Amino acid sequence: MPRLQNSISIRAERQRVFDITNDIPRWPEYFDEYVEAKVLTSTRMGQFTSLTFELSNSVSSWRSWRLLDHINYFAIAERESPLFPFAYMHLRWSYAEAEQGTEMTWTQDFELDDRFERPLPEVLNSMQVHTRQNQVNIKRFIEATPADSGR
Repeated sequence: MPRLQNSISIRAERQRVFDITNDIPRWPEYFDEYVEAKVLTSTRMGQFTSLTFELSNSVSSWRSWRLLDHINYFAIAERESPLFPFAYMHLRWSYAEAEQGTEMTWTQDFELDDRFERPLPEVLNSMQVHTRQNQVNIKRFIEATPADSGR
């Protein structure tokens, strides 16, 4: 199974990084590819929040679920429907305290649908570039937004 894993250091408190990066309706502000992001359901139960949400880019929309752990600072997610071009897409975002703020790591485990015609090395390269750019975008957003701005 292919895996991508990328980390970035963000000069901000872990709780703040966790909160901002999991504010799904605001993802179009942080990430270039989304034109719309909406939460369909959200249930908080103690340390966990369970979400279903829909993301749209300029070409398509898809639904995913996400589980947030507010104590251990990680989120897991899976793309649900439609899955194509994937046969499986599982994500884990973790947030660790670091000397200069927070070390945020995104891990993506996936398999491509057999009907998808792009070769895996090309897809991996594209996803790697895309993931790194998204992390740079969110880092810039968080570090440029004052901590007392309510976010």
